[in-house]
Amino acid sequence: MTPAELSRTVLHAVRRAVEAGELPGVSVPGRAVVAPPGPGGRGDYATTIALRLAGAAGQPPRRVAEVLRAYLVEADGVTDVVITGPGFLNLTLGSAAPAALVAEILRRGPRYGHAPTAPGAVDLDAPDAPAPDAPAPLVLTCAHEPRAVVVAQAAARILRSQGTPARTRCAAEPHPAWTAALGARVDAFGEGGSGETAARIRPVPAPGGVLRLGRDAGRWALLHPAPHDRPRAGEGHLVQRESNPLFRVRYAHARSRALLRNAADLGFAPDAAADTGTAAGAAPHAAPATAPAAVTADARPGTTGIPGTPAGPADAPAPRALLAALAAHPRVLAAAAEHRAPDRLARHLVVTADAALPFLPTVLPCGAEKPSAAHRARLALAVAAGTVLAGGLTLLGIDAPDHL
Repeated sequence: MTPAELSRTVLHAVRRAVEAGELPGVSVPGRAVVAPPGPGGRGDYATTIALRLAGAAGQPPRRVAEVLRAYLVEADGVTDVVITGPGFLNLTLGSAAPAALVAEILRRGPRYGHAPTAPGAVDLDAPDAPAPDAPAPLVLTCAHEPRAVVVAQAAARILRSQGTPARTRCAAEPHPAWTAALGARVDAFGEGGSGETAARIRPVPAPGGVLRLGRDAGRWALLHPAPHDRPRAGEGHLVQRESNPLFRVRYAHARSRALLRNAADLGFAPDAAADTGTAAGAAPHAAPATAPAAVTADARPGTTGIPGTPAGPADAPAPRALLAALAAHPRVLAAAAEHRAPDRLARHLVVTADAALPFLPTVLPCGAEKPSAAHRARLALAVAAGTVLAGGLTLLGIDAPDHL
């Protein structure tokens, strides 16, 4: 069960309770947010739907949660529902849930998390011509300044990924140096029409020297900080070490691609459904993938693959953090679009990479060990992580190379 399917399951439970007269006065909401449980929570996902409905139902949140729990425990794919705190519903899914999530990511590829109505192209930099009956696009207006242009450009891409028509407009044409160094472009410049639906992009301006970083590092330097934070243009964005968040994100993606090549050499391919119980956990034995040349010598089992960064034993518990990050990706994209905040996506990519790096060394067989169903399932999870990282970087206008 994917997060979207679980959300629909929660709404179905609400609908059944309303129809049975157990929640009088309640209207079934349009969506139910499910997320990894916070401190004190249990299971795979939690929802605050009972707290949302308590006022309309005229009942305490915990009583509403008890009503919904009776329906949720009967749902296919849900193995347990625990109520915590004032009325949080904590749901545990069946063992096939990680496999379903990974299979969905592999099926959708870089478009995982995109709305079904989004344009077909993965590169969403150029908006399609609007259909005659389509709603007017949201116009993101920005100052004639490189960071504002880059943030507006990335925000428009993310909006389009969520099915919202969006265009960018700057007060004047971006300087050719911005385009050459950062790929900074807008759809139009000058004064807009009176009928436009506009939203202003107002980040703290870029510091001097950001153009020297080049396209990928420069865009990351401008997009990763929150809009109200002043970006830094230091050489730290270029170094290939763990202190550089962009390097960790791109390296985790490159490692996942290297694992796919290594597995092909060993004669096996990813299979999300091969052995879900073991795929969600780390391997009993681990072997490193072929890492990028700059760090190959220090990539060992039981490490993140980044020199000097221990990550615990190879038989560590299931990578719940990685599965949670992958499951949260659609929700992060939706929030980044709603708030026109590419920094939310950039920071989530760092979270995903940091969760993936300790897992990646556990994927391949060790020594004379033969590839098994568990190895195929773990490889599928690794490829899914790389797919999410590549898709996110693409939306930010940053390359995701297979080799670093």
